[in-house]
Amino acid sequence: MKSLLEFKNVKYFYQTKESEINALEDITFSIYEKDFTSIVGPSGCGKTTILSLTAGLLTASEGEIILNGQPITKNDGRIGYMFQRDHLFEWRSIWQNIILGLEVQKKHKDPEKLAFAEQLLKKYDLYNFKNKKPRQLSGGMRQRVALIRTLVLEPELLLLDEPFSALDFQTRLKVCDDVYDIIKSEQKTALLVTHDISEALSMSDKIIILTKRPAKVKEVVEISFQGQTPLAKREDKEFGKYFEMIWRNLV
Repeated sequence: MKSLLEFKNVKYFYQTKESEINALEDITFSIYEKDFTSIVGPSGCGKTTILSLTAGLLTASEGEIILNGQPITKNDGRIGYMFQRDHLFEWRSIWQNIILGLEVQKKHKDPEKLAFAEQLLKKYDLYNFKNKKPRQLSGGMRQRVALIRTLVLEPELLLLDEPFSALDFQTRLKVCDDVYDIIKSEQKTALLVTHDISEALSMSDKIIILTKRPAKVKEVVEISFQGQTPLAKREDKEFGKYFEMIWRNLV
């Protein structure tokens, strides 16, 4: 398999008024094309910092971050970012929200881009809602809109920063299935940060476990289940064993 994202001995530290904080220490890992990878670790260890470095929102203090053979650049356009909140604009229609990124990139009049956006809406059962406002949609539907808005830009890598944390438990289970299905169907590579071990297990091909700050990679766990969806994977007899092993690595 081809390696899409590589962290090579990445360090990150920042200054406060009192001292220098060492957040990441020699982070090294690889993510392969079409893989779904999750990062878990103790609270405050630097998981979101890794996403910000990957997106080019921060610059590594030392080391290299390579995407598809090229260094990450500031606000790298090859990367799509899905946040904790859907960040849909309530005064814009669903369609207007979907093409927002195209507007920013001055591509909103490109017939091929608009056709692709329309195709995604139809494929994932949102086309009939294209003229609705976000407040008229359920939480799960809003997250699908947010994901499609990102996919319209055709990123090489998707970053997901706890995108289900604002949803109630039952909705989270359904949206995890929906988001996983869309990402796999579109053959995208994804990197998820989450505090929820079960969520990471149910969605991932691989889980990267970090130590407490300054974070290092403690272990990389390859995941294999019989189920085809995140919800079905939770029923696998090996699920509990994986959960206990990862939980013990975090305490």
